[in-house]
Amino acid sequence: MTLEKTIENLAIKTKKASSSLMSLSTESKNQVLEAIAQLLKTEKIKIQNENLKDIEAGKSKGLSAAMLDRLTLSDSVIESMITGVKELISLPDPVGKIEDFSRRPNGLQVGRMRVPLGVIAMIYESRPNVTVDAAALCIKTGNGVILRGGSEAIHSNLILAEVLKKALSQCGVNSDVVQVISVTDRLAINHLLLQEEYIDLVIPRGGEGLIRFVVEHSRIPVLKHYKGVCHIFVDKDADQQKALPVIVNSKTHRTGVCNALEGILVHKDIADNFLPALVKELTEKNVEIKGCDKSCAISKSITPATDDDWGTEFLDLKVCLKVVSGFDEAKEYIYQYGSRHTESIITENYSTAQKFINEIDASAVMVNASTRFNDGGELGLGAEIGISTTKLHAYGPMGLEELTTRKFVVFGEGQIRN
Repeated sequence: MTLEKTIENLAIKTKKASSSLMSLSTESKNQVLEAIAQLLKTEKIKIQNENLKDIEAGKSKGLSAAMLDRLTLSDSVIESMITGVKELISLPDPVGKIEDFSRRPNGLQVGRMRVPLGVIAMIYESRPNVTVDAAALCIKTGNGVILRGGSEAIHSNLILAEVLKKALSQCGVNSDVVQVISVTDRLAINHLLLQEEYIDLVIPRGGEGLIRFVVEHSRIPVLKHYKGVCHIFVDKDADQQKALPVIVNSKTHRTGVCNALEGILVHKDIADNFLPALVKELTEKNVEIKGCDKSCAISKSITPATDDDWGTEFLDLKVCLKVVSGFDEAKEYIYQYGSRHTESIITENYSTAQKFINEIDASAVMVNASTRFNDGGELGLGAEIGISTTKLHAYGPMGLEELTTRKFVVFGEGQIRN
């Protein structure tokens, strides 16, 4: 059988199986999730042994430290996967919820019911934890899912697929609702993106190159973000002692993720006093600071930034720093170099904070908080399937509700249209 036909058959099988999820009760879906969480715990050693094969292969291929970090299923990562699945169990099931009921003048009652999107195709690099996060979210929302991870994580993804299918089978649910593409041939993606008859939405997660490739070749709607160029603006009315740990956490907590800090904007009125303390904190964490002429004049530890540095997603211990005249210049900078992912302001001025919230266009805007909080788990969504900066139909982390749509439900008493 050709690769094209193999992928088409997989999509058909998933579409057919996904219809069985429509009749599953919340209790039944939660039983599947509980089984997944339990199997992740009992099969941890087996999972990590397969993951080690991918890590060793990645090292031999010269993968970066950031990529290897995303690839690794450490004890803490597996525990967070289990926690994420269990959190989903505790969250309300949006499917079947009827909202916005109103009565029309002719007596019709009109509402909108949340329903699954159908079949989701996930295309992602490295992070094998996405395999579980995406499957769990789709199961809870009644969606079928086709998972296509990167070749660098093939052993990890296949063992996680076994766990997922085992949990579904144990609970009497058709295991075809979750599929992991087992071939590493990149052409599989091309064929997958043509299955518009069987797949309702594509969500790519990974580098900008992968995401642009998916957008260019897909016949199916794509929900995505290209990159995470996140900024913190330290206002003249900032609590400077509060600002330091927020910036350090945003930049160094995990450098290889899309909500890590890549740019710092500092109000000129506090730059002379604030920058030396900030530079000290960051250099102690081995962060390389690339700055504007004004910042370089204040600290010799800051190296001049090139034109290519501004707006770069470093995903490394590097950051850009610019001294700005005030809110308006900070806003203009974010408009030019931001990626509509996450933007934060440090200020004690309520009016400036509100202005930032109202005027900065990003999927998450924050006041006196680390950019690292733009994450489904941290925002109360449970596990997330990705972050959208496209606004249609979701903006920000995609949790349960973002994996549903709404159909109209009409209750009548024999009314006819004149």
